[in-house]
Amino acid sequence: MPVDIMLTVVATAVVQSIFGVGVLLFGMPVLLLLGHSFIDTLVILLPISLAINGLQIAKHRAHIDFAFYRQILLFTLPPIALFLFLVTHTGVNIGVLLGAFVLFVALKEFSDPVSRAIDALMKYERSYFLLMGVIHGLSSLGGSLLTALVHHKAYPKDTARVTVASSYATFAAVQLATLFVFSRQQIDVPYSENGIYVAVASLVFLLADEVLYLHIGQDKYRRIFSAFLAVSGGLLILKSL
Repeated sequence: MPVDIMLTVVATAVVQSIFGVGVLLFGMPVLLLLGHSFIDTLVILLPISLAINGLQIAKHRAHIDFAFYRQILLFTLPPIALFLFLVTHTGVNIGVLLGAFVLFVALKEFSDPVSRAIDALMKYERSYFLLMGVIHGLSSLGGSLLTALVHHKAYPKDTARVTVASSYATFAAVQLATLFVFSRQQIDVPYSENGIYVAVASLVFLLADEVLYLHIGQDKYRRIFSAFLAVSGGLLILKSL
């Protein structure tokens, strides 16, 4: 079993355990840089992401913002399926623009002018949800836009994490279904190996949830969330240069 994949799984599972995203957002660029194919990387990471999100949903499902989730179902899922299908035939690099936007959102906590600008932008939520689906279908990096919008809404930390988790789990389910319907012949990852990754990531979640997440207060969580957005935005830019 490749050590590089296992280390990536453990590291990104810790991040996703706290914020609801991270396995794809950070795992995708890492495994691609290490030479793994786009489809195999998705097949490895998507079940892990889905498993962690499932555990988060089971724990805090009463806190899901279902109005937000309905928007995901209506406006984000269709473009994810369509553009994931298309991306196997095209090469697209949107990391710089995406990273710059996420960094901009991270500044919301520290700048009133930035906060007002983001408030104005986020009024166009339907367009934002559609754009999120296009970007996630093309690059699997739509989690950065998802977390940016959830951060903007200033939810309590349990609502923030489980709303992100429910949305991200649905992203993963649609991506997996699209891959197995249209690209099954390109998949070269043993099911047994995938099962081990999922089991390890689930154990990491259970540990990180008890040791880290439960001991982070609401205000501190928002500051850490801002730092998370800034780091993910910077890494997206660096990856694209």
